[in-house]
Amino acid sequence: MIDFRLTERDKAALAKTYAEGRIVRKHARYYDEHESEQAPDELPEAADFVAPEVPEVDIAKDTTGPVMMTLNTIASYWGDYAVRLKNRTGGGLGNAALAAAGTPEQIEKWNNLVLSMAITEPGCGSDPSRVQTTAVLDEETNEWVLNGEKIFVTTGIRADGVVCWASLDLSAGRAGIKSFLVEKGTPGFEVPGKEKKLGIRADDTAAYVFNDCRIPRENLLGGDETIPKGKGSGGFRGVMKTFNMTRPMTAAMGLGVVEAAIDFTREQLEASGFEIDYTAGTGTQPAAVERFIELEAQYEASKLTTLQCVWLAGQGQPNNMESSVCKAHAGNTVREVTQGCIDLLGPMGISRDHLLEKWARDCRITDIYEGTGEIQRLIIARGLLDYSRADLS
Repeated sequence: MIDFRLTERDKAALAKTYAEGRIVRKHARYYDEHESEQAPDELPEAADFVAPEVPEVDIAKDTTGPVMMTLNTIASYWGDYAVRLKNRTGGGLGNAALAAAGTPEQIEKWNNLVLSMAITEPGCGSDPSRVQTTAVLDEETNEWVLNGEKIFVTTGIRADGVVCWASLDLSAGRAGIKSFLVEKGTPGFEVPGKEKKLGIRADDTAAYVFNDCRIPRENLLGGDETIPKGKGSGGFRGVMKTFNMTRPMTAAMGLGVVEAAIDFTREQLEASGFEIDYTAGTGTQPAAVERFIELEAQYEASKLTTLQCVWLAGQGQPNNMESSVCKAHAGNTVREVTQGCIDLLGPMGISRDHLLEKWARDCRITDIYEGTGEIQRLIIARGLLDYSRADLS
């Protein structure tokens, strides 16, 4: 049975993350307005921060790993989308791909590095099967030669390397797509700079250029050089499975920002004299209160959808459909709820004296990266209605 009730230990662990978030918010506006700067790995307050104590009780009854990781992600992004009190050592999206599809030798060699994942190109956004970056094998030197351009690479600046999607044969479509491990500093691998964006401005999103970039033959992720014929999609399908866990995490990131907007709006409504009664019938409270309750309910529905998805993963059950559902639902939720909070608070909602307008900009990315909401709905339609790719093209 699914049970998302938290133990005292769970609550204390989350309280620590929320406490960090309150400190992080003091710096959030600065790095939003100074996007050319990189937020430090450790804020000045980190040295003096005293975390709430986490009791050593009920450990066996604690929430399972994937669910707790999701809740902690929500709590972390409640503070800010990109700034952290102290950046913890961890990998990027490319590390998830490495874990999912890499050989034991590749995992041993590369997993100590932070790896971004480069998929999106100037002419290839929502459909990664249209990747135009090429990888040509030079059999004389036993090297792959990469040529192409990538944009909007998450963690693109601070990453040590990248898992780059490239095609062995453009005429083969998605079957020809493979992933390649490329370390920063490799000749022919250039990072022109940090992208300027509507939101998540402190996040290091970058563009990459590969110009006759030579890498060892063994840097092909998974090592399979074959291009399957017919309906097969080769390594493309295997690497796409990476998103079954990263998509719910993307949803959780956006939901953390939405939770911040909900909390701020509730505080302002109550400070203005509104009483929020969750037991009252429809039409018995002021319109502003009823609208707020609707927004909060939408947030809770999206949160539960996301938790169900990661719970399935923790049980070793398939969650391909659920990962698309929670991503699509969260994409709508973050946009509608933050906009609704701005509507309720009027001028306060768009004032730069508060973070609500920033949160509305930041969480907009939830519906865009790791597969847009429209793409998720196509995946859901294929799963529910047994449509083929051609039926939905």
